[in-house]
Amino acid sequence: MPLSMNKEVFITCAVTGSGGTQDRSPHVPRSPKQIAESSIAAAKAGAAVVHCHVRDPETGAPSRDLTYYREVTDRIRDADVDVVLNLTAGMGGDMVFGPSDAPFPLNEAGTDMVGAAERVAHIAECLPEICTLDCGTMNFAEADYVMTNTPGMLTSMGRMMTQLGVKPEIEAFDTGHLWYAKQLVADGVLESPALVQLCMGVPWGAPDDLNTFMAMVNNVPQDWTFSAFALGRNQMAYVAAAVLAGGNVRVGLEDNLWLEKGVLAENYQLVERARTIIETMGATVIGPQAVREKLGLLKQAPK
Repeated sequence: MPLSMNKEVFITCAVTGSGGTQDRSPHVPRSPKQIAESSIAAAKAGAAVVHCHVRDPETGAPSRDLTYYREVTDRIRDADVDVVLNLTAGMGGDMVFGPSDAPFPLNEAGTDMVGAAERVAHIAECLPEICTLDCGTMNFAEADYVMTNTPGMLTSMGRMMTQLGVKPEIEAFDTGHLWYAKQLVADGVLESPALVQLCMGVPWGAPDDLNTFMAMVNNVPQDWTFSAFALGRNQMAYVAAAVLAGGNVRVGLEDNLWLEKGVLAENYQLVERARTIIETMGATVIGPQAVREKLGLLKQAPK
């Protein structure tokens, strides 16, 4: 497929994530107040979309607490800046096995497996415009940890999201995830055109070389909208790569802690850097209302 540069680009800021980064940088937000404030600053810097996880305010550990999600979304909605809300629905599918010679019972300290309704409970409560749908099971580079998303689970979660009027952002960590996403659309679980996030360089998913990236891009249907990111030092390189390939971009502390060598970043600084790259390439950074119109998003009042 020939390259077709995107001339109207939206930036997503992945504000905090669920990785163990909270003790590696003082800028990784923990409390709902900190997460909301970092999201608002990112929006003011040019992010049209903020992608939010929540954490335990004391320990920084990832959380699925509905009260934290509600506080984050209320604070962002009450702010003096408009932004599209994108909440994770990736939590609740974590399995940590025992050692290779005795995988069962599962490690209770790391395992967090719940049903589809519980995994989207905060989505039903907060009604963001977008929520994520990790479209496959995957080994991570964390010993015996498996991110678990079975076809049955994805079908149930996808139907709930569609019925709620919340647009799923398909998180594709490899080409097979895109294959199954297209099946979910064919089965009527997800609506078309769909929204996809290409997740590059996450061990052990799709590596972040350009050949693999273009294989991912070429597996996205022409009428779908995609965004892309890479981890760590390749985050900004993938801003340029995504725009050149016809997509949108994601930056933020979920994926990269550094502004440059030896300098820890804040979310708004990563957004500013991405905006500079996009505009230097001759493209326009579009705002939240343009994104709503482009993606057909429904801005709903929370329950």
